[in-house]
Amino acid sequence: MKRNKKILILCGILVCVSLAAFGVNRYEKEKERIKNSDEMIMEIDSEQVTLLSWECDTGSFVFHRDENGNWIYDEDGEFPVDGEKIKGLLAQFEQFGVSFMIEEVEDFGQYGLDEPVCTVRMETASESYEILLGNYSAMDSERYVSIGDGNVYLVKTDPLDRFSVEISDLIRHDEIPAFADVTQMRFSGADSEQIVYEEESGATYSSEDIYFVKREETLLPLDTYRVRAYLDVIGNLNLRDYVNYKASEGDLAACGLDTPELSVMIDYVKTEEDTNGEGEETFVLHIGRDPAEREAEHGENTEDDNGEPVYEEENDGEAGEEEVTAYARVGESKIIYRLTTEQYRELKEMTYDSLRHQELFRADFSDVYQIDIGLEGQNYTITSELKNDNRIWYYQEEELDTADLRSAIRGLRAVSFTDRTPDRKEEISLTFSLDHENFPEVRVQLYRYDGDTCIAVVDGKTEAFVERAAVVDLMEAVNGIVLK
Repeated sequence: MKRNKKILILCGILVCVSLAAFGVNRYEKEKERIKNSDEMIMEIDSEQVTLLSWECDTGSFVFHRDENGNWIYDEDGEFPVDGEKIKGLLAQFEQFGVSFMIEEVEDFGQYGLDEPVCTVRMETASESYEILLGNYSAMDSERYVSIGDGNVYLVKTDPLDRFSVEISDLIRHDEIPAFADVTQMRFSGADSEQIVYEEESGATYSSEDIYFVKREETLLPLDTYRVRAYLDVIGNLNLRDYVNYKASEGDLAACGLDTPELSVMIDYVKTEEDTNGEGEETFVLHIGRDPAEREAEHGENTEDDNGEPVYEEENDGEAGEEEVTAYARVGESKIIYRLTTEQYRELKEMTYDSLRHQELFRADFSDVYQIDIGLEGQNYTITSELKNDNRIWYYQEEELDTADLRSAIRGLRAVSFTDRTPDRKEEISLTFSLDHENFPEVRVQLYRYDGDTCIAVVDGKTEAFVERAAVVDLMEAVNGIVLK
């Protein structure tokens, strides 16, 4: 009996609480008028804003415009502010639209606006604005916002998406231009080279060669693909990982940038994207290495009789794969960037041997009218004639299919470059007769070096080591023609 009485009392209490909750809910709905809206609650011209500040979980930030219209970071006037990024923060308030409006709000806490996740303030010459960002409505996928007019809004664009940033996100980074038309490249530092651009040069027999290393008055042809790939390495650096944005002389020295290990200077023709006008510009990139790390890699240094430093041999083998601490600086910029080990190694690949042709013979076969071959003490001559702009090849008046021979010739590529004089048997030689005023003849001789390698001599000058397997393929291709 007592138990039933307790149950009845509890049920009565539950009904009263439910009725009270229902009444409060109806009362709140009566008080707060809720409606859909497509109203623009703010239309602020971003160009008129003179001060912008905000506080959120990533910190507190204050920026103002100076008399020249440039944005200044109040905490550090030397910080290079990216004005376009500040403009992007302000742009969302030029037409700040809402989708839902709650009028006559008394309890801002239920929307998270008593302790906002972010507070944004702006000033113009005549007005001040404060925007509070509250809770995020998962049901509506929008954020509650207050602008101080007594209402709460659900906004179409969440300002927190842009304001939840670190100060590092607002730095004006040094930009790398698009190198569309490069006229010259110069390298200085541990290695020095000058690369020039020259079309239809008389220094090569290949029409595809347009970049050359210049040494005194001599032009040495480079592989166009490799040069452009190197330019792509620079163009794709995406310098963003800065370590200092107001580098002093001491900071430069600590990063090896007081006397850079390598400086790259690129002369290029500006495009419309780079500037409003046209003309030639020079882009400069300095690469430095942690001095202590570099000294340790080179070994202990001593001095020669002239007082010049002499280093022990650098580590080889696995040491070449170790991580390095390297830095970059654009021109006279005060920003120092950190480079990855891969970026550093790619930037160092600017030597003549890194950029030169790997193929021993690279002329278009349409320019070749005769090939003289020396093989196993025998000499063979393959001739050709033009018919309807096509070159037809013959051996002893029999028409040939030279696909295998041409493929084998193209397969002669440098494994590495050398000036070692060959002292063993000549495996095969080829003399190409060309329709070219400056290069009527190109001769390639291949000598055995060991079981896996041959030495290539081109026009009497030792050039490179070549895989012997490629030389064997060439000899087989020749035998396939002359032994039929």
